[in-house]
Amino acid sequence: MPKLSSFHRSRPSIFDTESNGDELEQLLSPHFERPSLRLTPSPYITEKSIAKRWDKLSDLTDKEQLLDPQTLDNATLYNKNIEHFIGTVKLPVGVAGPLRINGLHANNDFLVPLATTEAALVASYNRGAQLITAAGGASAMLINEGVTRTPVFAFQTLAEAGQFVAWVVTQYDHFKQVAETTTSHGKLHDININIEGNHVYLVFEFHTGDASGQNMVTIATNEVYHYILEHAPIEPKNAFLDGNLSGDKKPNAHTLRHVRGKKVTAEVTLSKSLVEKHLHTNPEQMAKFGQMTTTGAALSGGIGVNAHYANALAALYIACGQDAACVAESAVGITRMEVNAKGDLYACVTLPNLMVGTVGGGTGLPSQKSCLDIMGLSGTGKAKALAEVAACLCLAGELSIVGAFCADHFSRAHQKLARK
Repeated sequence: MPKLSSFHRSRPSIFDTESNGDELEQLLSPHFERPSLRLTPSPYITEKSIAKRWDKLSDLTDKEQLLDPQTLDNATLYNKNIEHFIGTVKLPVGVAGPLRINGLHANNDFLVPLATTEAALVASYNRGAQLITAAGGASAMLINEGVTRTPVFAFQTLAEAGQFVAWVVTQYDHFKQVAETTTSHGKLHDININIEGNHVYLVFEFHTGDASGQNMVTIATNEVYHYILEHAPIEPKNAFLDGNLSGDKKPNAHTLRHVRGKKVTAEVTLSKSLVEKHLHTNPEQMAKFGQMTTTGAALSGGIGVNAHYANALAALYIACGQDAACVAESAVGITRMEVNAKGDLYACVTLPNLMVGTVGGGTGLPSQKSCLDIMGLSGTGKAKALAEVAACLCLAGELSIVGAFCADHFSRAHQKLARK
């Protein structure tokens, strides 16, 4: 057995370098000379500002790879979406389907666009989608919706915090009126209060229509936040617009029982023969896999239990102009598989954090709108359907990947498709 000292010596370390202390200090110390690379002062998109940026970049890379003629023609369309614009990145987009959905809002066969650079991903979702369609489709139900922002207020004592809360509970109608002066689509739906010692967190929950709604909710809550600071009978010693209780762009356990964005559940029942034909395994193996990996998720401290919601949601969000960073929270949820009395496989998913919209954000940009158009889900009145599509897409991916593990095809599929 190796000695502990030899184990430590086998690891690479800064102490293995021959640099003396002065050299190391010089490397790691702050440097205050003027940067050799600088941006234009204006963050906006104009022909002049784009040209100035490329004056600095043209020696570093091929300009037309980022700023091709079509991108340049459409440049002003991006003004509400980005600052210091230099071009666009092209990602391959594939389609998975047809995916049959029998939902409250999505009720059709869908071809789902997915933007990714990961081989085997679209193929996997395509396989799961076709399996679901062969079974008559997945049932889907949007259960709840709401987007939150959570201001926090600090007081000297618990007594002061209590007086503040006693005033807050009388102000709902005022808060609602103030918030809704900032938006024609957002509606303040509920306010929850969380007291932690002399700190008070207010959870403002909004319905945001067909927009994903983060910016809408931030602006509306900011208006109420300043109303509180001006009118509250107890002045807080500290206050901030968000106290990190909303779960914005972070996985969190709270929404498993509540909602942030749109909460959807979807299910499908697959006959034993369909499982054997499409996945080359059987319902019993898939249910056993689900049981054992649920234990694995608990051992790892996971929030919820799923195989790879993030794959579906990242590819869908990027293709369709959603906020890709919201995958951090949207990919929380629960997958469950069991064998029913007939020996068939029952599978369901529940995703409580689907941050999706069909208006605003990046949804109106040319490529992203085209992807939404493929599904017939661009524009007003379509966001709830998009949420149900996202959940059923995740269900398709769960079936496919669990089937691949059970049939011992997971590595083989990646080797075949990623190493052609």
